[in-house]
Amino acid sequence: MAENSTAEAVPAKKGKLKLIILLTVVVILAVALSVGGTLWFIGGGLPGMGDDAGSEGEVAEESFTPSVYLAIEKALVTTVQGEGRQRYVQAYVAFGATDPQALTAAKLHLPLIRSQLVMQLSNSSFTELQTPEGRQGLADNMLATVNQVLEQEGEPAVNQVLFRNFVVQ
Repeated sequence: MAENSTAEAVPAKKGKLKLIILLTVVVILAVALSVGGTLWFIGGGLPGMGDDAGSEGEVAEESFTPSVYLAIEKALVTTVQGEGRQRYVQAYVAFGATDPQALTAAKLHLPLIRSQLVMQLSNSSFTELQTPEGRQGLADNMLATVNQVLEQEGEPAVNQVLFRNFVVQ
């Protein structure tokens, strides 16, 4: 009888071992499917599949280009007509661009650009320059002037003209 119970125990152990392995495989498969389904529904997609979602994120990161600046060290100084007498305007400006080549070109053509900006500044009215809107309009006009000079020279455009300091008296 002892032999008979041992013979029955071996097949029972083999059956239990198969059952444990099968349950382990099922649990691992369920966990993998759960993680994969979660990634899929969140919108991240599955790693290594469908580079569409990954490439959109990379394009968004690559499309951001930080601005670089060129400060003009010498002030633009001129007179403007205001309230029946001559007034003085002093403006320190800087150029901003996302393309460093534009600032290199602006530095190269700075004498021409300064001349045009002084002319633009001297054509402004004292009353306009005292308001924030008037100064913003001047900055916009200066940007157009700088870009016109750069365009004539076949160079890329700058994005901004910024006032570092602005005095009217």
